Amino acid sequence: MYEESKVKGQKLNKNMKRRDLLKSVVALPFLATAVFGKNSMAGKKILKPKRLSKGDTVGLIAPASNVETDEFNRAVQNLEGLGFKVKVGKNARNQNGFLAGTDKERLEDLHWAFSDSEIKAVWCVRGGYGASRLLPSIDYNLIKKNPKILIGYSDITALHLAIPNNTGLVTFHGPVASSNYNDYTKNHALDVLMNPTAPYKIELSEFNKTNESFLYKTEVISKGKAHGRLIGGNLSLLAALAGTPFGLKNIKGKILFIEDVNEAPYRVDRMLTQLRQSADLKSLAGIACGIFEDSSARRKTAAEIVPPTQIDVIKERLGDLGIPIIYGLSFGHIREQFTLPIGIEAELDTENSTLTFLEPSVV
Repeated sequence: MYEESKVKGQKLNKNMKRRDLLKSVVALPFLATAVFGKNSMAGKKILKPKRLSKGDTVGLIAPASNVETDEFNRAVQNLEGLGFKVKVGKNARNQNGFLAGTDKERLEDLHWAFSDSEIKAVWCVRGGYGASRLLPSIDYNLIKKNPKILIGYSDITALHLAIPNNTGLVTFHGPVASSNYNDYTKNHALDVLMNPTAPYKIELSEFNKTNESFLYKTEVISKGKAHGRLIGGNLSLLAALAGTPFGLKNIKGKILFIEDVNEAPYRVDRMLTQLRQSADLKSLAGIACGIFEDSSARRKTAAEIVPPTQIDVIKERLGDLGIPIIYGLSFGHIREQFTLPIGIEAELDTENSTLTFLEPSVV
């Protein structure tokens, strides 16, 4: 009788442990929300950098390709013209083939800019190529301990993927230091980085709307409104990093933004196909396409047959996703572009061709 009771007790104890384990597993999602909150990015709590003020010092680095001396000097003048002091990375003027110095030199400047307490923002002089080579060696803990504004676009997309995913830091897809700082580009960048308001609605550039190229015309691919956190960048980089530890992650319910320049339609097709096959794009809340500028592109006429355009390809590869999608918003490799904070909540409205930031991106 004693042995029988002992066995029953052991079975009861095991069942109780099993139930406790199941309860713990079920509670994990709620525990994650309690720890990270709803404001999480790739499992990381959203980390917003401090806003900029006139007279602040910004660090100028070249984590990808280099620029000629005249262009570099203009980049410094651009940032000074915005009201900032400029501190130049010691390797930022270097050249190593098509790169701005060796991987070690460019990485050193990136780490320097985030560790220097005098520097309030990290501004990239240009894109080009090479930022993705740095990703495995970046000290993400250093960046997380010293959160700052990081701004740039094109090849800088590699940093905009890896850094938020590994630290939760909000970074900024916006003009590089050598960009053309016209009123539209300048005002939107300074509004986002210095004078944040929410909601903050961004409408099309008037200059872009009057551009005669058909690639500047907005087209609604799938109508509707979408709400979600912003992710994305240059399409070439998004495709190149697909399948690596640094590619798109946790995209469900987010708004993806993409842009590119001088890419033939068949190449755009290939990159979008790669994204479709490496990520569940149907789980996105929506997609905002910038302007895919291409100086060689031309629209087909009724009298001739030419290959599909970039817009035709985007329609064909993305139009069946069942989510709001628009082409032609004012960002990308273009004269007038707005700045997109990666990681914040936004609303995409295809009917009105607007993107609205629903929260400030800096504190």
